Amino acid sequence: MTTALASGARPAQRKRPVFRTPRPEDGIAVWELVRDTPGLDTNSRYFYVLWFRDFADCSLLATVDDEIVGFLLGYRRPGEPDTYFVWQTAVSPRHGIPFLGVKLFEAAADRQRERGARYVEATVSAENKAILMVLKQYARKRSAEVADRVLFPSGWLGEGHHDEVLYRIGPLDRAPDGQAPAPRPPAPQPPTPQPTAPQSPVRGSAQQKENAA
Repeated sequence: MTTALASGARPAQRKRPVFRTPRPEDGIAVWELVRDTPGLDTNSRYFYVLWFRDFADCSLLATVDDEIVGFLLGYRRPGEPDTYFVWQTAVSPRHGIPFLGVKLFEAAADRQRERGARYVEATVSAENKAILMVLKQYARKRSAEVADRVLFPSGWLGEGHHDEVLYRIGPLDRAPDGQAPAPRPPAPQPPTPQPTAPQSPVRGSAQQKENAA
């Protein structure tokens, strides 16, 4: 996972960000943000335009006055559709919005959680303390475990690249954050026998189906 969570300090210009789903035409602005952010892998413009066509529902933008000031790219793993993988994220320090990177990550992860994701994954270098704090904080708030292992060793990724350590958060409760899961409805009780004349027995059955929140 490549990330930059810096937030500058310009209190007079702080505004409340709006989170929204990206569109293909947003790819150019995101590419420019990546280009201007030290430490991020710069992909082509086409990459971001295509990503926002095919994986828009798993990604998220932060905007201020319609200007893109942060983004997050993610996807649901094809072999494990209940796992949400966060691949790249960054925020611009220009507006000085406190904890914008944290809010962006949590909003994106919770949106997928509401859609059935039970695990959140990201690969992080051991030196990236900022994103490690975000991942552990998210897990703690949702009473989930965090497991880690080396996913891709540095030797696979080229000279100067660090080991990509996979952090896996979960399982996550599918109930909305801050709410307990909906209680199970009581099992149907058999009718109380009535002192009437014997009748032919009638068999019936009822099956209750519950959908996960």
